[in-house]
Amino acid sequence: MAELKAVSGRALPDRVREADHPQSLIACFGPDQPLKLDAGVALSPFQVAYQTYGTLNASRSNTVLVCHALTGDQHVFNRHPVTDKPGWWETMIGPGKPIDTERYFVVCANVLGACMGTSGPASTHPVTGMPWGLEFPVITIRDMVRAQAMLLDHLGIDMVFAVVGGSMGGMQVLQWAASYPERVFAALPIACATRHSAQNIAFHEVGRQAVMADPDWRGGRYFAEGANPRRGLAVARMGAHITYLSDAALHRKFGRKFQDRANPTFSFDADFEVESYLRHQGSSFVERFDANSYLYLTRAMDYFDLAADYGGVLANAFKATKTRLCVISFTSDWLFPTSESREIVHALNAAGARVSFAEITTDKGHDAFLLEEPELFQIVGGFLDSAAAARGLAAGKR
Repeated sequence: MAELKAVSGRALPDRVREADHPQSLIACFGPDQPLKLDAGVALSPFQVAYQTYGTLNASRSNTVLVCHALTGDQHVFNRHPVTDKPGWWETMIGPGKPIDTERYFVVCANVLGACMGTSGPASTHPVTGMPWGLEFPVITIRDMVRAQAMLLDHLGIDMVFAVVGGSMGGMQVLQWAASYPERVFAALPIACATRHSAQNIAFHEVGRQAVMADPDWRGGRYFAEGANPRRGLAVARMGAHITYLSDAALHRKFGRKFQDRANPTFSFDADFEVESYLRHQGSSFVERFDANSYLYLTRAMDYFDLAADYGGVLANAFKATKTRLCVISFTSDWLFPTSESREIVHALNAAGARVSFAEITTDKGHDAFLLEEPELFQIVGGFLDSAAAARGLAAGKR
């Protein structure tokens, strides 16, 4: 792909360079390998950025595909090249952990439409030499999974041992189980649903409008015009972040405590600790994420409706599947409540699928799948151990 030149003589920020030249492995697909999108467009050329951990065994049967959530990326078990923070799921992945890198070959790809090296609106258009912006076609969860399937083909992996992910990653797991059941031995969708609720679509629309209302969004052409809709994207992140937590978690962490003061300032400064926390979340997010990518990925989640692709009957999505599934939810997750996970389980039961279900009691909210949650680790590890024994994989050392 053509390389985007510095704007107005300024060096490009790390987050911009990562869109085309990520510090990751890259699989490039040329004009002879177009990606057929649900929008009716054949995307070509395009690339997928990914990371791998562990070793692929001789029979190529120990791959665990990890699917990331909305604001995640491929850096699941290594320091992030932009933020220098640890991988986003180091609680779950690593030697001796539930997804054991001494036992499994772990692959995590940046999703289509994102901004850390897989083609998306921040990538350079191969014809114009400028970022795609809103000229990039709108994508779906199924498009993301198609791109991942092409990546696995590129790696010579016909079947994965397991596909694992939470939130938007869980949506991808469900799509994998529906679209490629013959390629998935086990699947772990965590804290997700088969479709977005009207409330979730509404939250996403507020975030998108915050981005587009920022004067620096420039109709999505901010790269070309040397701008960055930082304020709008930060507000979008702040609003979304609230939905990832629970009232109990917010109260436990912040309550009504003032930030570095004993009394109110009688101003609109960040008097409360929770205000300061949200502002920090917003400002740090814009350093690593692209505003247009935020629009595209939230829209992909909104469009996701697995039953609609199968005549409105969710069970038909999993008809005759041999994939083993474990569905996990959290009691305090009001973004994707347990009732939605139960719908998945009921559909899988109706389809005759082999499924187990766990509702974990926690007050950590939707983000519990990213945090220290011992019961989650035990369930994931136990499910994978059982599936590995059935698959004939060597026992782990946990």
